[in-house]
Amino acid sequence: MKKSFKSFLLTAACVAALFVFVSCGKAKPAGTETVTEMKITELLRTSQSWDGADLPNYDEGKPELVVVQYVFPVGAKLGWHHHEVMNYGIVAQGELTIIGLDGKEKVVHEGEAVVEMVGTVHHGENRGSKPVILNMFYISQEGKPLAVQHPDIPLE
Repeated sequence: MKKSFKSFLLTAACVAALFVFVSCGKAKPAGTETVTEMKITELLRTSQSWDGADLPNYDEGKPELVVVQYVFPVGAKLGWHHHEVMNYGIVAQGELTIIGLDGKEKVVHEGEAVVEMVGTVHHGENRGSKPVILNMFYISQEGKPLAVQHPDIPLE
C-alpha cells in the first residue's frame, strides 16, 4: 500500500475516533461547564497493542473503517476471541478489564484509549459497578471479520 494512502487511512481513522469520542462522551448538564477555546489532547499514539506486541503491517486491498459501540452490563464477560484486523478504542464510561489467554490483564478506565491485540486470544470483562461503554475503531478490509470467537475456551 502506498505510504500516502496509509497516512490518509490513519488520519481518517484518528479523525473518526476524535469525532465519536467527543460526540459519545458523557454529557454534562447544561450550564455546568463553559468552553472558551478549543482543546485538543492526543490520547494515544503507538504501534503496539496494550500487551506490548508490535502491530502488523497494513494489508493490501480496499480499506474498510468500522466504528462499533459496545455496552457491557455490570458483571458481563465477552467470550474469548481474537482480531484479524487492527483496532483501538476509548472507554466512554466505566472500567473495562481485558484478559489475555496468558493471564495478563489490562484495566482501561473511563476516558482512556486502548489498542487491542491482533491475532492473540483475549476477552473483556466489566468488573465495575456501572455499565461499560466502549467505542471501538477497526481498520479493516471488506469481508474480514472484526473478531473470531473461540467458544471452545471456557471463561472462568
